[in-house]
Order: sequence, then C-alpha cells, then structure tokens
Amino acid sequence: MQLHIWFTRALSLSVKALTHLFFKVEVSWVNPPPDDAWKDIRVFAFLNHTSLLEPLFLAGMPVSFLWNASTRTLIPGADITMNRPLVGRFFKYFSPQTVAITRKRDESWDRFLDQIQANSLVALAAEGRMMRVNGLDKHGKPMSVRGGIADILRITGQGKFLIGYSGGLHHVNIPDQRKLRLFQTIKIRYELLDIAEYLACFSTDSRLELRTLIAHDLEARLKQHQPES
Repeated sequence: MQLHIWFTRALSLSVKALTHLFFKVEVSWVNPPPDDAWKDIRVFAFLNHTSLLEPLFLAGMPVSFLWNASTRTLIPGADITMNRPLVGRFFKYFSPQTVAITRKRDESWDRFLDQIQANSLVALAAEGRMMRVNGLDKHGKPMSVRGGIADILRITGQGKFLIGYSGGLHHVNIPDQRKLRLFQTIKIRYELLDIAEYLACFSTDSRLELRTLIAHDLEARLKQHQPES
C-alpha cells in the first residue's frame, strides 16, 4: 500500500483523537440510520461551512469509515485555499486526491468531474465558500449552495448520499482570527439519502434546472435540520 495512504489514515485518526480530547462532539441523525449507514457512501456534502477547522468533525465519523475513505475520497478544493502555504499543505496531505478548482464554472470543474470513478467517495463543502460571523460570505453576499453538487450526483447516479449539517464553528474559531477556544461543544447532524431516489424527486432533464432545484432543496434542508451551535 502506498505510503501516502497510511499517512492520510494516521492524520485522520489523529485529528479524531485530538478533537475528542479537547472538545465535546454531539452527533445526531435526521432519521434513525441503518446499521450499515457508513458503508459504501458515494457522495458526502457538508453544509454550513464556517471555518477551516472543520476537519474537527472527523471526530463524529467511525474509524472504519475514515480508514476506508482514505483510499477513495475525491475532494474539490478552492484554489485560493489550496494555495495557502500551511492550510493548502494540510489538505494535500489529508486528502491526496484533492483537486484545485476556481470559483468560476470553467474547465477546472470539468476536470474534477472527469476524475470521478466508480468507487470514488466525493466529499465537498457544497456552499463553496465560508460564512463569516455576520452570516454572509467574505464579499458580503448571502450564503447559498452551489449547483455543482447536482453535477456530482448526476454523474454518480446511485449509491448513498450523506449530508452533514454543521452547527457551525464560530464559537471555536472565527475566520481569519488566530484565537482558538478549546473545550467547546461542536455539533453535526447527518442525513442519509439514496442518490437514485433523490434525483428522481426532480422531474427535469435540464442540467441547469437540476442544479438550481437541488441547490434550493439543500438550502431548505439545512434550515430545517441544522443543529443549534
């Protein structure tokens, strides 16, 4: 097995262990999960992106999932983040299959989609940008889900779709500030869907319309299921 896979596993499990040491982690589910909830997940969408410290939420995932995910996780990472000396290096080590993309719908997104394989686990922050303490992104615009998640689901076609609704991490770390508050409670709520059944809920053959419909649906789900921070 390649060395980077062992390194990724060690890093993920270390983050999980350290998070439990310094924080309280509360995990809940929208509906009672089946016994095999964490097996064969094809798409994981993280909602309510508030901090670059969100790898802390690995603490809410079982070891078996983290172990398996290290060999097949594909992540679209914002080129601005990936180009940061420290943070970018961490994400490259954490997930070697992180693909840098721009914030525009251009060839970088198409290159990412081309890398999705039959056994890939695609993980992404579906909003594509981070919320500041005023509830807006850094440009002062309202947060919203990007339609690219629809492209991923359409290409994947079947399997499990796991949504992680974050309670937010502003009480732990405010974006662009160095202060870190330890021993806080961090909350995440999961919802498990079947990809084929979820796509069938949207009666359209238009890729553009599907992007809009799914983005609006996920925004509504976040408002309904987001745990209180």
